[in-house]
Amino acid sequence: MIHYRISYAYPNRQLIDFELRFNTPEANTYLQLPSWRPGRYELGNFAKNIQQLSMEDTAGKAITFKKVNKDRWQVNTKENDTLIVKYRCYAAEMNAGSSWLDEEQIYINFINCAFYPEGRQQEKYRITLDLPEDYQIACGLEQVEKFVLEAPSFYHLVESPLVASAQLTHWQYEVAGSRFHLWFNGNVMLEKEATLRDFRNFTVAQIESMGEFPCEDYHFIYQFLPYRAYHGVEHYNSTLIILGAAEEIRQDSKLYESFLGVSSHELFHTWNIIRIRPKEMYPYDYTKENYFTTGYVAEGITTYYGDLYLARGGVISKEEYLQELNRLFKRHFENFGRFYYSLAASSFDLWLDGYVPGTPNRKVSIYVKGGIVSLMLDLSIRQLSQNRYSLDDLMHSLWNNYAKELKGYSPQDIISIASELAGKPMDDFFEKYIEGVVPVEEELNTLLHTIGCQLYISPSESLSERYFGFRTAQREDKLIVSHIEPDSPADRALSREDEIVAINGQKCNIQPNDLLTDKDSIEITLLRRQKLHTVTLAQDGNTYFHQYSIVQKEQASEQQKESFSLWLNKDF
Repeated sequence: MIHYRISYAYPNRQLIDFELRFNTPEANTYLQLPSWRPGRYELGNFAKNIQQLSMEDTAGKAITFKKVNKDRWQVNTKENDTLIVKYRCYAAEMNAGSSWLDEEQIYINFINCAFYPEGRQQEKYRITLDLPEDYQIACGLEQVEKFVLEAPSFYHLVESPLVASAQLTHWQYEVAGSRFHLWFNGNVMLEKEATLRDFRNFTVAQIESMGEFPCEDYHFIYQFLPYRAYHGVEHYNSTLIILGAAEEIRQDSKLYESFLGVSSHELFHTWNIIRIRPKEMYPYDYTKENYFTTGYVAEGITTYYGDLYLARGGVISKEEYLQELNRLFKRHFENFGRFYYSLAASSFDLWLDGYVPGTPNRKVSIYVKGGIVSLMLDLSIRQLSQNRYSLDDLMHSLWNNYAKELKGYSPQDIISIASELAGKPMDDFFEKYIEGVVPVEEELNTLLHTIGCQLYISPSESLSERYFGFRTAQREDKLIVSHIEPDSPADRALSREDEIVAINGQKCNIQPNDLLTDKDSIEITLLRRQKLHTVTLAQDGNTYFHQYSIVQKEQASEQQKESFSLWLNKDF
């Protein structure tokens, strides 16, 4: 067994002390710190937070070691049968994948601060924490005695974030023989029974759909913050979710719905990506990129189901769910990278720049376009099979034939399963909308008709967007160009981050609609990199920044209404 002792002396310093101890049968031992964390498919630099690293034997004698790359160390253990590693980790970042220490809590994601001896990831870990007596621990690991946790492997250790505090609030509910724990660190402004009812309902909807739940105990661990924040990360039998502002969650219906939505999303990950995993990640290699092109399965399908289960479980209304789809549509159709880069290529490039805006109009989101393509795939399978099968059955197949068999799936496996369920080859669908950049509008509208809906396209209410193709944002007292549609009049003259000073000679530091009425062309005075420019934009007969929304048809057929009800578990 590999032993960790964790302590701290001065929480204001935000330094956590780690002592790692294990036997060393080899002459040379390699210590590895992970290079990335599951749930975030990009390389991290966790070693930057490690300081005062030292190694010694049981007598306190120093053992020589050297760093061989950014997060791997070689240790000379030829004359020693036990190695003791001591170091400090700077814990001063608050997000769902980081670590944090202050006077009121210790929060650890082991993935960014725990070493493993190379080749020994399957050994047990025991973690002893030196904590104040009144602290409680929220964590998915087994607590074998007070402040002592055990993990059956390094994988389980780093998939088990920990929050310890004297101020934790703990709620609990049960579904299908499993216990679900809600741990809140922060100001809990929620109505307990209503919240537990909503959680129970979407949990029931997920388990009924998937057939079983893979954990006896599951932990929702929340950091409720006093400022705006939104971030969640999935784990083996838990999730860590950052949310704020805490005081507004119950009073703000949209924020409360976001709270439910991210919780449902992360719960579905318990099946999808934690266990149903692409072959490139079976098993995880923590030392390098694990490139994969099926991000639309890992995150797109999860995005789709996260909200769908809220509707199916009666947590949100039909109208609220359709509004969620509209928000998804808005995010996708205003990302012009959809014309240039495929969903599969964007998945691969997560490891390069997937979590930052990056170059304008270069890529698509595996969450957003992935969610829309998942809706299309679901409706396609339903239509082609006369509602005998759906995307639910594809997930059942992945669960039963891949996850339970401890093997990963390939892109071709997804195509084959979908084709079998549909009763016809679906290669063309995947070539167009996943491997290719064919616009989804036409096929999406056709599929929505099968459930009595349609894709309604309307012009932007903003005249600058509609006629000239640029969007502005207010920043303090400045009007900044924030988005430009490719091949629009604005695209030929404006740059992102231009500061608009005047339109047609009139000073402009608010949204410019009033200055654009009935103008075939406009003259814009702007500041670009501190230099004054004047440009003219002329309408070209096209419109830009179209708005897309799903609407129900007034004259839907009985068959369409039935298909709608089978899909959403709600009356048309």
